[in-house]
Amino acid sequence: MAQLWGGRFTKETDQLVYNFNASITFDQKFYKQDIEGSIAHVTMLGKQGILTEEEMQAIIKCLKEILSDVEEGRLAITNEYEDIHSFVEANLIDRLGDTGKKLHTGRSRNDQVALDMRLYTRQEVLHTDALLKELLATILHIMEENTETIMPGFTHLQKAQPITLAHHMGAYFEMFKRDRLRLHDIYERMNYCPLGSGALAGTTYPLDRDYTAELMGFYGPTLNSMDGVSDRDYLIEFLSACATIMMHLSRFSEEVIIWNSNEYQFVEIDDAYSTGSSIMPQKKNPDIAELVRGKTGRVYGALMSLLTTMKGIPLAYNKDMQEDKELSFDAMDTVKGCIALFNGMLATMKFNKERMRASANGGFTNATDAADYLVNHGVPFRDAHGIVGQIVLYCIDKGIAIDDMSLEELKAISPVFEEDIYEAISMETCVNKRLTVGAPGKEAMEKVIAAEKEYLMQ
Repeated sequence: MAQLWGGRFTKETDQLVYNFNASITFDQKFYKQDIEGSIAHVTMLGKQGILTEEEMQAIIKCLKEILSDVEEGRLAITNEYEDIHSFVEANLIDRLGDTGKKLHTGRSRNDQVALDMRLYTRQEVLHTDALLKELLATILHIMEENTETIMPGFTHLQKAQPITLAHHMGAYFEMFKRDRLRLHDIYERMNYCPLGSGALAGTTYPLDRDYTAELMGFYGPTLNSMDGVSDRDYLIEFLSACATIMMHLSRFSEEVIIWNSNEYQFVEIDDAYSTGSSIMPQKKNPDIAELVRGKTGRVYGALMSLLTTMKGIPLAYNKDMQEDKELSFDAMDTVKGCIALFNGMLATMKFNKERMRASANGGFTNATDAADYLVNHGVPFRDAHGIVGQIVLYCIDKGIAIDDMSLEELKAISPVFEEDIYEAISMETCVNKRLTVGAPGKEAMEKVIAAEKEYLMQ
């Protein structure tokens, strides 16, 4: 068993205890970050004269060789080591002897693991943000192509008012744009370096923590060594942002699933993102959307797990905090996979525009506009609401849309109606006269699309 702390112990750790305590099976994902942090640490030790120039160069050269050997498959990370830190250091000592033993000068595994997790999470924040930007580009393309594609807008899953597909997609654009803003905020708060915090109380060595932070692209060092080794707020924030991203993807997936149903037939999902049934040859199932919806709970679980783990931990580092990794890694990978697959599904999806328009027309989505017509002709709104309610009942009884009623039929319910009612309640009029900021009218949508295009170019 390769351990860094055996000197104080007189007997071997029980194998079950060792296995329970070890983290190499999952923290090996940190090998790049661990070596990056070690190179920065050694570079600073050399600058400060704590190591000689020769010692510094020898350690850095050897660390780079270990990194290359791992990436090229010449060196395997095995369960022989307790964690990724002991793997790197043990291999360094094997190759360099006593010089390798100087790597850990002025450093603790506590600030080392805090650094590795922060470096890894920072990378994941940036990767997730890049995937969201790609998804937003796909959504924006659909918006640009569909400013005149009329469809029903819903409340309570009931057809409410006519909108456009561009407008509907624009709602998700706003959601994912907010997700990117959250990721940016998290990056700004988390980008401070815990290395140099030691076990919890710093060190007597003359470390230059500002220099180490600069070498790794941090804004500066963390300002309290106890908080430096025990802070996981940034990870909780990132998992919270991931949970919100998944919630947005799940809502979108739910709509795709509904739109894909036989009853709606608003969309056709590409064969590459669908599966069939083992016994029902007619089936084309929206599996990607369903899996995204299902995996949302998995990411929620990671967030709740970490919140629960952290709630009772006194300062500073405690071994409980090792539990921050496995579920977090799974959540990060799940979110990235879901964004990428959903984007692929959305980019290849075909929209049945005629079916969407027919659904809007047949669902009394222009009823509000019929009421507005009466109000604009002097009828009190509450009376207008009642009149249009009667019209809807009449249409349901006859199996027709409001547009299908003759002027005589309309006048029989309210003499206020004139020939211009048909223009007032046409789908195009209902949509395009809504020109306030954020509304579905073509003119309003084109302004929003221009703004979103500019945003994505930043």
